[in-house]
Amino acid sequence: MSPALLVVPVAAPLAAAGVLVLAGRRSPVLVRVVGWGVSALVLAVGAVLLAATVEGQLTTARLGGWPPGIAIVLVADVLSALLLVVTSALVLVSLVFAAATGEDDGSFVPLALVLSTGVYGALLTGDLFNLFVFVEVMLVPSYVLLVAGGGARRLAAGRRYLAVNLLASTLFLAGVGLVYGVTGTVALGELAGAAAAPEVGIAGAVVLVALAVKAAVVPLHSWLPGSYAAAGPAVVVLFSGLLTKVGVYALYRIWSVVFDGDRRWLWLLMAAGVATMVIGVLGAVGERTMRSVLTFHMVSQIGYMVVGLALSTVAGLAAGIFFLVQYVLVKAALLMCAGAVEVTHGTDELARLRGLGRREPALAVAFGLSALALVGVPPLSGFVAKLALLDATLDAGQHVAAGVVVVVSLLTLTSMLKVWNAVFTEAAPEPGGPGAAGPDAGPGQPGVVVAPPATRPRVRPALVAPALLLAILAVGLGIWAEPLLAVADAAARGLVDTTAYVTAVTSS
Repeated sequence: MSPALLVVPVAAPLAAAGVLVLAGRRSPVLVRVVGWGVSALVLAVGAVLLAATVEGQLTTARLGGWPPGIAIVLVADVLSALLLVVTSALVLVSLVFAAATGEDDGSFVPLALVLSTGVYGALLTGDLFNLFVFVEVMLVPSYVLLVAGGGARRLAAGRRYLAVNLLASTLFLAGVGLVYGVTGTVALGELAGAAAAPEVGIAGAVVLVALAVKAAVVPLHSWLPGSYAAAGPAVVVLFSGLLTKVGVYALYRIWSVVFDGDRRWLWLLMAAGVATMVIGVLGAVGERTMRSVLTFHMVSQIGYMVVGLALSTVAGLAAGIFFLVQYVLVKAALLMCAGAVEVTHGTDELARLRGLGRREPALAVAFGLSALALVGVPPLSGFVAKLALLDATLDAGQHVAAGVVVVVSLLTLTSMLKVWNAVFTEAAPEPGGPGAAGPDAGPGQPGVVVAPPATRPRVRPALVAPALLLAILAVGLGIWAEPLLAVADAAARGLVDTTAYVTAVTSS
């Protein structure tokens, strides 16, 4: 396979964004064709890379012909190729959803393409400094996307998001500098197992803490629910599948390569994973809007992936990787359902939404299937992921963690039922009856239901279709889970035995 293929995911979205910006006033159709086309191209490249690496082969490219230590090294193994497929698919479906919500006017598509460039580069880079650079490329457009549309709430959320991420980025850069200062290199291949030395371990720990902030691991998570709850509907879908997941990927990669899965500190990772699961789901139970419930669940679901990392066994890592893949699709579907409700009815507050089940059957199906997958009900994808994680924790003797997985799943079911009942199954009030909208009621008026269902607008099919597609994928990944389980197992084996990855990076 040509190493030049690795350049496409980094260069194509960035070039397309540049062309769209230079074009100035442009047709919305042209913008969509370029954005969707480039994302589809990256998805195809990711699929080719996944097919080429799934048997253990790696593909590397050294950009610019510079000598090792200076050149930008891109490397694709089965883990990075798998996540390239998932994230590019998420970008593509997010752009389609943005077209349905009307958010893709102005600079949305160019900014989303630049953001995706940072994501793809972070997944493919083979050294710590370029990982930092690509993460920053990812974050800069995210600041603009978060506050797009203005409003005091979004600006406040943007300030919080900016402040926390700038602090984390500073810490990240300081950690990379410390690693270079004590080892003389930032190439991941040359840092394999280097954290066994105390000074490298401390420097690497600084990097891990910075990445834990970006992944929203408890107790470094508080920026996420408030920031994501204020973003536009399509923006939060885009963020949900990309930003924190890059942090999780980097934790998996650095812990496996630089720390060589050091078992002395796995208890600390396990404690963080369990706390993230519990605190995230408890926060979700107390929320009152669809979006805020789902964003707190994002924190909780990160905990499952950290638990997989904390096991650092093939079974545990494979379960965490399977969980990550299916979760990206399921969470995006749920947030699209919330966005469709918000765009159509002007609110996603649970107390204002009743009786949508019969009036919006496609939306109810998309939300119901995705919620059941999130909870882990058989035969959906979430069930396969949680069962694999449960088996891995029991095999590792982590009985407390296994119990927490079960309890948190039950609490997830509770909060999902709360949303389902409030939005889809509770009967709407009769006109003039208790809880019905008054003659002057509107979406912004507190304390009333917006309107009886018969007088409400209908959710447009274009708003529901992307969520329905992802919900059907969740069903498919549950019923036909074996291929993804096999890929996740191959990726986990590459993390446990990093010889091939280290050889590929150091010899490129």
